[in-house]
Amino acid sequence: MAAGLLGLISYAASSTIGSTRALDTKSWDAKAAAAYLDKRETWWASWQDAQRDHGTFCVSCHTAVPYALARPALRKSLGEVNPTDSERLLIENVAKRVRMWKEIAPVYNDKEDGANKSAESRATEAILNAFVLANHDAETGKLSNDTRSAFDNLWALQQTSGEYKGAWHWQLFDLNPWEGNISPYNGATLAAIAVGVAPEDYRSAPEIQNNLKLLREYLDREYVAQPTLNRVTLLWAAAKVPGLISAERQKSIIDEIMAKQQPDGGWGLFPISKTWKDWGPSALLGNWKRRDGSLQDLQSDGFATGLIVYVLRQTGMPKEDVRLLRGREWLIQNQNKTEGLWSATSLNKRRDPASNVGLFMSDAATAYAALALSDAN
Repeated sequence: MAAGLLGLISYAASSTIGSTRALDTKSWDAKAAAAYLDKRETWWASWQDAQRDHGTFCVSCHTAVPYALARPALRKSLGEVNPTDSERLLIENVAKRVRMWKEIAPVYNDKEDGANKSAESRATEAILNAFVLANHDAETGKLSNDTRSAFDNLWALQQTSGEYKGAWHWQLFDLNPWEGNISPYNGATLAAIAVGVAPEDYRSAPEIQNNLKLLREYLDREYVAQPTLNRVTLLWAAAKVPGLISAERQKSIIDEIMAKQQPDGGWGLFPISKTWKDWGPSALLGNWKRRDGSLQDLQSDGFATGLIVYVLRQTGMPKEDVRLLRGREWLIQNQNKTEGLWSATSLNKRRDPASNVGLFMSDAATAYAALALSDAN
């Protein structure tokens, strides 16, 4: 935890905002959330479009990675003893792809998917593999051989020169937040989080100190150009890697986040994700548009709210802080208890919310909302 940050933030000032009443966090349905996430991960692992060589499936930023984080937290909240079949399958799948790294094909390739896609997808996967396995090992407190190998793959692909010096190439399909122009920085923050959560004090290993130095320099060099969303995940990384950023920058990010909290207590994904590339004539009138011409959703959603509440708690912010109470209250009030999910929508095009692809953003929203509320118990 970033304990030094607490002295820089005046929680007393925030205590006058809204009500400080304790929330009944059991008014959300953890069992329904778990059932939804299990169903979605089971579907993803068997979906034809996710299948890859050697009997494996790709690890998605929107469904599989958030599931790997949230399901253990839900297991604890629900008093479950053992991982689900879907959890085990996901970890085994990631470990298999790590072990077969030199034999297995990239998730995407230049011939079928476009120039540079082999290198981009290889580096992206290296980060996601290390992220999933490091968080899994954090439960046991022991760094596995598979996770060490995943980190070796990650560091081998870190760039040492050029635009991405200190970071990695990233899978780009003009699909924010995970495969678009804001994604390479986000990926670098995930790499830092993986290092920070890895057990056995992996972040202090002498052999990776130069890599961490390059990563810190990249995160600092590109900071000014980042949307709030990437600063949120940078804040998360800073909570796991002491000294990654200054205490002043940590406070600045928190102030920026709080300035974007909406009147209903939540946060919206597009307001924290937009960059200069999203500007257009209609934006001057407050009409922000997706690539397909449909209007962006500006209201609070489960992904932005869940992620922010979860990350702020990682910094050591007390759960009694009224701003967090308001965020958690929004989450409690906005769960679809019939389906177990929280909703979020695509930044790129309007999708059918009832379709499997249309649920991708809700997969991430439900996972982060569950993480935020599990922490509140």
